[in-house]
Amino acid sequence: MPGLAFYIVDVFAVAKYTGNQLAVFTNAANLSPEQMQQIAKEVNYSETTFVTSTQMVSDGYNVRIFTPEQELPFAGHPTLGTAYILQKEIIKTTVQKILLNLKVGQIPVTVDDANSSEECLWMQQKAPTFHQILDADKIAEVLRIQSTEIDSRFPIQEVSTGVPFIIVPLKTLESVKRIKVNKDKYFELINTTDAKSILVFCPETYKQENHLNVRVFCDYLGIPEDPATGSANGCLAGYLVEYSYFGKQEINVRVEQGYEINRPSLLLLQAEKKDAAIGVNVGGKVIMVAKGEFV
Repeated sequence: MPGLAFYIVDVFAVAKYTGNQLAVFTNAANLSPEQMQQIAKEVNYSETTFVTSTQMVSDGYNVRIFTPEQELPFAGHPTLGTAYILQKEIIKTTVQKILLNLKVGQIPVTVDDANSSEECLWMQQKAPTFHQILDADKIAEVLRIQSTEIDSRFPIQEVSTGVPFIIVPLKTLESVKRIKVNKDKYFELINTTDAKSILVFCPETYKQENHLNVRVFCDYLGIPEDPATGSANGCLAGYLVEYSYFGKQEINVRVEQGYEINRPSLLLLQAEKKDAAIGVNVGGKVIMVAKGEFV
């Protein structure tokens, strides 16, 4: 694999060295899936992406996403981060929309550069689907909290926009901070669910300008806690609209994540329900921090 170019970016960043780290390999057409998995394990970020076509295919670019343990059909911060690198290093000109051909299907990413110092990328996710509702006592055991700390006005539910997540509404930031996942109970739980990762959220925040605080736990994927999770927050956006969490079926909110693991992140969620269909968009900033090559 001589001369295998890569870039490192921080996605959903509030500044350099915040947000979620991503490695993007741009000339990966000749790599086998086994080689991609080995590289992702070596990099050991929550996800690593491989651009397998630097020429457009069906108006988009073929991209594969790997955690240290397995390939994913879709993930949020890899989608935004890879689109950013495609624009800056492959297309090398300003475009308003980039299409990524992922295993889940074609995902559009748009570039909002109205304020060039605060360029924001947005991805349109698949319409959310809603599945199994889970028992509060079981989830409380997994999170090592009391079931009374869960907001019983809303369900604990598996939601998917391509990858399913268990969405857990909590009442307070203090409860979110105290979570320490019981791994035995966690693996026992996910034997009964399609979703293998858990998103918890609450309406109290570290920063006054934000609307929700979020944590995401993904031990099954080799990621004990993720600092910024676009796919999970897309599921959350659909959930907030479906259950009118803010009293309406339309949202435009700021979500903070990663504060508990010293990788503060900011995700922007927009969603609206029209004629029983929910449209979901997740946005944020991307900052390049390094580039080089595997030798």
